[in-house]
Amino acid sequence: MASKETALIVGVGPALGSALARQFAGDGMAVALAARKSDTVTALAGEIGGKAAKAYACDATDEDHVEALFEAVGRDLGVPDLVVFNAGTFSIMSVLETEADHFEDSWKINCLGGFFVGRAAAAAMKARGSGTIIFTGATASLRGGARFHNLAVGKFGLRALAQAMARELGPENIHVAHVIIDGVIDTERGRAMVKDAGPDGLLAPDAIAQNYLHVHRQARSAWTHELDVRPWAERF
Repeated sequence: MASKETALIVGVGPALGSALARQFAGDGMAVALAARKSDTVTALAGEIGGKAAKAYACDATDEDHVEALFEAVGRDLGVPDLVVFNAGTFSIMSVLETEADHFEDSWKINCLGGFFVGRAAAAAMKARGSGTIIFTGATASLRGGARFHNLAVGKFGLRALAQAMARELGPENIHVAHVIIDGVIDTERGRAMVKDAGPDGLLAPDAIAQNYLHVHRQARSAWTHELDVRPWAERF
């Protein structure tokens, strides 16, 4: 598989993660799809077909799981040219209702997992001398909204990690980018949250995925570090 690029997406769900997989595969890449349970992405790998996609089980908050994932992907498809950390979680609740364990779990998924994945990606790419690492952020990367503290704390940290890594790894020819999803993605859950969004009032997963591919394809004389995407009608 060394003759074609390899993309690894950590945190593949039915919306953005799946759209990224289809986008990258459509661009000719071999795609590694990682989720906590491989059976959740096996069907998607089959849809993409052939040797172009492979499903993996990985808990991004477990250091050993992440290291094993990169070893397996390198063996099966080749060292990733593009790694996307897309894992995340959020729940809307009062600070007064939040248990310590729940707060910690949210931080682990939104931030610590990004560190494990980003570090493993950087190590593999530095040995080769090139690569792209993209972290998925959110509106909460920029501000902590009422009842969104669990999401904001992790996403703030993930953004800081992306900035530090970009400054360290850019001179090593490793492009580190952070994408802020400033709005609600068009999913069943998203439509329930924003019932009056109107035409194109929600972020289309396929449209977001196009931006990720564009970032990966940028010439290194004009790299983007941070990109924010939102629906045309979104106030900001």
